[in-house]
Amino acid sequence: MSGQVNLNRLTVFVALVHAGSFTAAAEALGMTNAMVSQHLARLEQELGVTLVLRSTRRMTLTEAGAAFHADCARILADAQAAIEQVGSAQDKPGGTLRVTATGDYGVTVVAPALADFMQVHPQLQVDLVLADQVSDLIAERFDLAIRMGWLRDSNLRSTRLGGFRQLLVASPVYLARHAAPRRLADLASHDWVALSLLSSPLRWTFTAPDGSRRTVRMRQAAQANNVTAAHALVRHGAGVSVLPDYLVTEDIREGRLVPLLAQYRLPEGGIHAVYPGRQAPAKVRVFIDHLRAWLAARG
Repeated sequence: MSGQVNLNRLTVFVALVHAGSFTAAAEALGMTNAMVSQHLARLEQELGVTLVLRSTRRMTLTEAGAAFHADCARILADAQAAIEQVGSAQDKPGGTLRVTATGDYGVTVVAPALADFMQVHPQLQVDLVLADQVSDLIAERFDLAIRMGWLRDSNLRSTRLGGFRQLLVASPVYLARHAAPRRLADLASHDWVALSLLSSPLRWTFTAPDGSRRTVRMRQAAQANNVTAAHALVRHGAGVSVLPDYLVTEDIREGRLVPLLAQYRLPEGGIHAVYPGRQAPAKVRVFIDHLRAWLAARG
């Protein structure tokens, strides 16, 4: 037996046995009789055994040919089942959906949306991993990441789900001790809660009502390494900071936080679904659609 066997010849051999003749096999495969005969001859040469005994009127499997045919038929059936299963994964959601998101957005938005999604798709299991650093989707085997802000260049696929506003806020407790800023320049004298994962946590550029841009450098009183911690510090009176609207809207509504200098705007950040591969499987596609609708329903 030679070192390698051309596996395409297995298909020809199984088709030949199924058809019962070289002529019928050639017609089924879209080949000539000579091509079918040549494939068989080379397969026998590669295996080093005779598979088929031929005469002018009929063909008969040898003992080795019969055993080999049974194995080949099983192999090809398993291969076809695997192909169909892969295709099914693209068309019908199933298995486990492994999602990663930042801690703040994951708790506030993604987890509730996933819980709602599971009611619609009970056949799916969910694995939610929260991390503030950017995860390697391929190495860590994530199906999907929900990323906030401005995407880095990458060869991953992405879909924009929406956006969020950045709001300047402080707590009533803090404002009882410090007069609320009336001008952007006043911020430089206030206690600032910095988010250390930002590239410039103390330097912020605002857009004025007239469209002009103004930059202020803050004075750090405290810092935190994630948005959830910064939010907690601000809520408990540690200082002023910029926080995303999805995290503070309810606090503002309930009076736990107060928006400041609302006439000035900060850049809107994006909310993106990011996934590897050219074509997202069905479970990813249906969750992206569900999350987009879930976000739209909540304004």
